[in-house]
Amino acid sequence: MARHVDHLIVGGGLAGANCARWLREAGGQGEIMLVGREPDRPYNRPPLSKGYLQGKESREDALFRPDDWWDEQDIDVLTRTSVMKLDPDAGVATLSTKDEVHFENALLATGSNVRRLRIDGCDLDGIHYLRAFGNSEAIRADAEERQRAVMIGGSYIGCEVAASLTAAHGVECDIVMMEDVTFEGFYGAKVGRFFQDALEEHGVTVHGGDEVERFEGDGERVTKVVTKGGLELECDFVVVGIGVTPDVSLAKSAGLRIGEQGGVACSSALETSEPNVFAAGDICEYDSPVHGKPMRIEHWDVAFNQGKTAAFNMLGRGFEHNVVPYFFSDLADWVSMEYVGPGSGEPVIRGSMEDGEFLAFYLDDGQVKAALSVGRSDDLDHARRFLSERTKVDGSALADTNTDLASIE
Repeated sequence: MARHVDHLIVGGGLAGANCARWLREAGGQGEIMLVGREPDRPYNRPPLSKGYLQGKESREDALFRPDDWWDEQDIDVLTRTSVMKLDPDAGVATLSTKDEVHFENALLATGSNVRRLRIDGCDLDGIHYLRAFGNSEAIRADAEERQRAVMIGGSYIGCEVAASLTAAHGVECDIVMMEDVTFEGFYGAKVGRFFQDALEEHGVTVHGGDEVERFEGDGERVTKVVTKGGLELECDFVVVGIGVTPDVSLAKSAGLRIGEQGGVACSSALETSEPNVFAAGDICEYDSPVHGKPMRIEHWDVAFNQGKTAAFNMLGRGFEHNVVPYFFSDLADWVSMEYVGPGSGEPVIRGSMEDGEFLAFYLDDGQVKAALSVGRSDDLDHARRFLSERTKVDGSALADTNTDLASIE
């Protein structure tokens, strides 16, 4: 069966969902189809490692919009369905149902796939990855029945899940990571140590500078994690969070240009190398007006905002995606962080890390490239301005809390 739509959205995550929303809110009257491979309509992923995993939020709480909203907006959502082939020249997509969809323009928001460990014992039961509702539910089920868990990876997933399991379920958690301190690859050792201290103060044990060698089990289920450094950690289950890879298989088969960072190469308007085909979310490698270079950023808030930009440009508005990327993370109710960037440089601390209220400005050649806030959200607004305007700043002035950041131009 063949049908025609004005706007085809490939991917049921936040990038695709927000694109569909803004196609309507910006005045689009054409037919919209959103195709997603998951069994659920679009939902917010952050609760999967936080509130939903802790049992504080329901599935309905995590939904992007209630189910009846999609019908009210006349947006056709296909779940458990994939786009198997995309022909940009003909404007035709072939679905896993064998149906063909003719489109005027399309958004590719196919997201990422989790990186998996391929080591001895990796097929044992009780080894989890976190990407979807079902993964979070399986981890929570283990947490409600079992006592010891090992997290593999010291970034967002490993740290957030460890905090959630410890705080909400009383699970004893160890983190094994290649970094020396948590979040070191994102925020540097000094700031990363602050978050590691928060985890350790609440009972999480962190093993840095080490790597998993194998999993051992009782024949069916994992019972031990063995590291290359010689650690042998008894456990009842494992959660692996070692990053993701952008799912560009459909884009490649469609002949779209792939960028140096492995994403789909896009203009500042998020248009790919094929006219009227756009990309957003984890796969989008776009010419960033803010950073002055191509960027590919894996985070739900980035995907959310890119979906909006793509919607406007699918309606012919010609907007640049000049939003300063924003992240946030919570380690249970122990500590929260907000971050704008991404970028690298030497951290300049404003406020007090000892008191748990500070902002780290990351400076490179006198320019703010990123900033991380714990309890100083107002300062983060100034960091956004410095980033977008590429302001030259004095590090000592940033560190001095008597300096009025609004006066820096």
